[in-house]
Formats: sequence, C-alpha cells, structure tokens
Amino acid sequence: MTELTSERERLMKVRARQKKRKPEFNRCDSHKKKKLSPSWRRPRGLHNKLRQQIAAKGKLVKAGYGSPRGVRGYHPCGMKEVLVKNPDDLKNAEGCAVRIAATVGMKKRDEIEAMAREMNLKVLNPTAGGD
Repeated sequence: MTELTSERERLMKVRARQKKRKPEFNRCDSHKKKKLSPSWRRPRGLHNKLRQQIAAKGKLVKAGYGSPRGVRGYHPCGMKEVLVKNPDDLKNAEGCAVRIAATVGMKKRDEIEAMAREMNLKVLNPTAGGD
C-alpha cells in the first residue's frame, strides 16, 4: 500500500512540474471579442494562424501535454474527485474528495455535508457556514 501511495505522490509531483510548463490554451481571438469565452475550441479556419501552428499565436492542444495516467482526474490534494448529487452517492466516495453538484439544494446539501463529516470525507465546495 505504501508503494502505491509513494508512486502516486511521485506522479503528482511530475504532474505539478508539467502544469507549470504547460501553456494556457485559450480560444483563438477570445481576447479580441467580448462574446468569445477563453475556453478552448479547436481552430478550424483555412487561414487560421493558430491551426497553422505559427509560434506567436499560441499552442494547440495535443496529447503530449496530458498528465500521467496514474493521477489523471485527481484533485491537487492527491485524492480522486467524485461528484455527489444525493446522499446515496457518498457510499461510492470512500477515500475520495467530494464535490457537491451545483444543482443540489440547501436542504440536501446540508444532509450530504453532515454524512461526509461522519465518514471523514473532504468536501471540496462546502457552504460558507458549513465547516
């Protein structure tokens, strides 16, 4: 078990190093137009400079920028992240960090947070008055 955790810690450090070097992948021309969000969209135009990979225009998303397979989908705290929509979902979240879905109401959210506290699970987005 310790070998597995030490390997995970090593891979988390590798991922952190890679993320420092990774460029920001913004949507082409999102800085020019207010209606374009910076979230990545693949450039598809025939004369698009980003698609042509002209250096000054930014970098294209490629497989080589991905994080190691062993820690893909992990939260920076080193735990797997699970989205919880109701209290029953906490049964599958043993040893994971819990993120409560945005669509969950206050009443059910309080219930989920109380159960998570009993199970010693980390809640990534607790209510302001919760913890």
